[in-house]
Amino acid sequence: MSDSINQLVRIPVDDVHMEGMLELPARPQGIVLFAHGGGSSRHSPRNNYVARVLRDKGIGTLLLDLLTLSEDLDYQTRFDIPLLTHRLLVATRWVRLHEPTRMLPIGYFGASTGAAAALQAAAALGEDIHAVVSRGGRPDLAGYHDLEIVKAPTLLLVGSRDEDVLELNHEAYVRLPCTKELSVIPGATHLFEEAGALEEVARQAGTWFSLHLKV
Repeated sequence: MSDSINQLVRIPVDDVHMEGMLELPARPQGIVLFAHGGGSSRHSPRNNYVARVLRDKGIGTLLLDLLTLSEDLDYQTRFDIPLLTHRLLVATRWVRLHEPTRMLPIGYFGASTGAAAALQAAAALGEDIHAVVSRGGRPDLAGYHDLEIVKAPTLLLVGSRDEDVLELNHEAYVRLPCTKELSVIPGATHLFEEAGALEEVARQAGTWFSLHLKV
């Protein structure tokens, strides 16, 4: 592929459509699907910043709204991990069938409850998923069974001041049998709003995906 792509996509699932922004640099090394528990993933400034850094490194991105706006209004739906996982699997299948992306190695970037969905989907798809990165996520919500069968190399990024989530990430980390790393960002809280924190998240995510997104 010699030309870059910037395209708003609508992926049918159940009785609704997921909206996503697909952006591919010229000759992408792979593609990363962004999964977030809320409906704002496609517009999230944090996710968009990380996605730009990945594209600068030659990696395509698909920022997804796993939930519709009306679904997102129900707080409980954001914690419906089986639903989020189902939606992510459907989006992954779409990527596998879409001509510009069908041959690209796939990674997942999960934030919040989207990290649990990313790990459940990675558990279901095995070696078809090449890497997972979690940003301030809840990998524990994927459940022990799924965590213990994840094959994709997994990076868990957590702020040192996000103490409760850090403890939950430690618990999930122990269960993962794959190539893995738990990286604690010094001084960062849950949203990585401190100076330099999000830049460090993006740097480490870019390095991880560059290393593992290979055919």
